Amino acid sequence: MTHRNAPLSETGRLRLARVVVEEGWPVRRAAERFQVSPTTAARWAGRYRQHGAAGMADRSSRPHTSPNRTPRRAERRIVGLRVARRLGPARIGARLGLPASTVHAVLARYGCPPLAHLDRGSGAPVRRYERARPGELVHVDVKKLGNIPDGGGWRTVGIAQGLKNKRATTSLRKGSHPVIGYSYLHTALDDHSRLACTEILPDERKQTAAGFLARAAAWYATAGITIESVISDNGACYRSLPWAQACAALAIIHKRTRPYRPQTNGKAGRFHRTLADEWAYARPYNSETQRRNALDPWLHIYNHHRGHTALGGLPPASRVPNLSGQHS
Repeated sequence: MTHRNAPLSETGRLRLARVVVEEGWPVRRAAERFQVSPTTAARWAGRYRQHGAAGMADRSSRPHTSPNRTPRRAERRIVGLRVARRLGPARIGARLGLPASTVHAVLARYGCPPLAHLDRGSGAPVRRYERARPGELVHVDVKKLGNIPDGGGWRTVGIAQGLKNKRATTSLRKGSHPVIGYSYLHTALDDHSRLACTEILPDERKQTAAGFLARAAAWYATAGITIESVISDNGACYRSLPWAQACAALAIIHKRTRPYRPQTNGKAGRFHRTLADEWAYARPYNSETQRRNALDPWLHIYNHHRGHTALGGLPPASRVPNLSGQHS
């Protein structure tokens, strides 16, 4: 392919070569006429004498020989380790005594997909899917987080000070229930738009999960989305009677993942990882209250402003025209 800034196309090269070879123009005069260097004009004229019009086509810049190319036997070992052990370039290079950059180049040359695109158990490419419209399928899941003691947890202030803060918070509480305890993030994530609804609740019991589903359905309805079906793992709250009754009352079809196949509900899990990185552990919170107060602003950014790689760099709101607050 001709470079966008190249002065000569194949037709231009042919005209240049013909005026030199057939019409007898001096090389320097032809070079000035076509605004190229005399060396370039001489090269195309020489190719025309040798190959005719066919010699004006682009040639591959690949060298005729590559004496430093990785031996075929080493390439086969690299690909074999990727297929059999599913190792990355750094670990394969350490085993074979090769630079990771060389291993990466070999894997790319043989068309080996990145490890992130493979199922870890079988090594087969991950089959990705996306529903055609909002509400056709909503992923639901629960993530458990440890609460932050007053003064900050060990992640931000260190283990020693974190234990002191925990003991100080414990001494201010009474009763037999856990003084620090856990928070449970109940999430509903639309498969088509990635629009997310998350609540921090005290547990993951069946009544709690059923109540969250009803509130999530109402929240999606305000955006003009009717939940048609939901998919969850096989947790106890999703196999309970209150959950089944909530689905029936909302006319929602409930689907569950196959046992030991959490990848089926991987979009919710990936959202929880993003939520943990960008909200739960993104900065040093001084208390659980401070962290909880930061959740709704972060969700607004995620739904309305944060670019999503699966959506071509656009936020989930770009696929939900009726979503309130879309331009705030």
